Amino acid sequence: MVLGEYRHQADALTSPDLKKPKAMPSENFPVNRADLLDDRSPEGLEILQITGDAATPACHISMEAQVFTPDSRFFVLHRGVGVQSYDHKAPEHQLLLCEAETGALTPLTDEVGVVAPSVSPDGKYLYYFVDETTPGQGRLTLRRRNIDGSAPLTLTILDGAIPGTPFRASRPGQLSTIRSDGGALGLYCFLGDGTHAGGSYGLIIFDLLQGGCHLVFHGRSFYNMHIQYCRSLDEAHKHNILIQENHGHLIAPDGTPTHRGWGRGADIHVIRDDGQHMQNMPWGKIPGERCSGHQCWRGRTPYAIASLVVGDDAALREKRSELHLMESLPVPHSGHDGAKTTHAVRNHLTRDFATRHFNHFATDIEGRRLIADYRASWDTQVAMRDAIYLMDLGEPGHEAARNIRYLLSSGSSWEQSAHVHPFLSPNAEFALFNSDESGQTQAYLIRNLPPIV
Repeated sequence: MVLGEYRHQADALTSPDLKKPKAMPSENFPVNRADLLDDRSPEGLEILQITGDAATPACHISMEAQVFTPDSRFFVLHRGVGVQSYDHKAPEHQLLLCEAETGALTPLTDEVGVVAPSVSPDGKYLYYFVDETTPGQGRLTLRRRNIDGSAPLTLTILDGAIPGTPFRASRPGQLSTIRSDGGALGLYCFLGDGTHAGGSYGLIIFDLLQGGCHLVFHGRSFYNMHIQYCRSLDEAHKHNILIQENHGHLIAPDGTPTHRGWGRGADIHVIRDDGQHMQNMPWGKIPGERCSGHQCWRGRTPYAIASLVVGDDAALREKRSELHLMESLPVPHSGHDGAKTTHAVRNHLTRDFATRHFNHFATDIEGRRLIADYRASWDTQVAMRDAIYLMDLGEPGHEAARNIRYLLSSGSSWEQSAHVHPFLSPNAEFALFNSDESGQTQAYLIRNLPPIV
């Protein structure tokens, strides 16, 4: 194992036999998609379809991913994969850089197996992993490039056990998360040996300044961890990581779930990147309320927001449950108590909206605006209406969201590979979403958002 090895040059691929992705075809994109607007859309709104290769999917990274430069001029997206459950080892897969003003795309990576990208807080670098692992064996490499894709640099190679543990890392999560000071990068991985069922998933923190890594914690119930560093610059909060625990999941030897313990089994915690000070988020685990698995920090604040499935078991079966947005502060860990946690802040952001089906969402870096997709029906047997809404946020912990405005219907089928996943640029001046309305999942950009009122 090579730990913290810095190669101070634009080095070759880690493995000489590692294949490169197929070349990106020339595309006559972006194109204006005014046809996606309707009479309810705000005046002046502009929709650009960024990608459009009919033979190859493309999509944004994810709502909680840190993929923007801080000036909002550039962001990173995928080519060659759909939105969820994608194969990052597909030969077409690579990361692209998009210039927001023009929609112009530039290839960033030239390795197969690229996964879990993060842009540094200063916007200078792209960090990502090259995955050559299978459970119990293989190599995971942390790499860095300049934001324009130049000067590839190998930072850390894990080709044995994680230091201080008997575990080898494999099946890295699709998302990494970077600390607001740029000093550390988090990644969750499978830790099983590929032979025995019931292996753990764990959170690994990579030191971006000194090299090396350490395992923060691990457990069998942490499949699909949704790790997110708090974006605060405050020393008291910037080490906090939002994590999702899914009680009841059963894991096969290869790291895939054979049974998913969704429902009341899921709860959300916060842990420091040194593995200390576990906290709870006071959501779910009570009759009539459960975590949907979508949550994020509110900008740079210490508050986090979750989408909660609200309704009893009958409402869930009969497709009558709703999805509410709830804002809270972390509270001391006292067990897996969820909404039963005492002394909790619970600010229902969407309480003034008549019907609530807000699924995926994200805020700007200041935590003043929120964008969300809205799924009007869970019933796949009837025509499904979908929408993207923009809302303004008031005083954290107290005020409801206001000025909830419809933007457009995405036209997505809502298949797993085409989830809409809207999110905002750091300056809240434009937004991104996915859709397969063209017949293939592609990436879109919304410009000229209405101002904060």
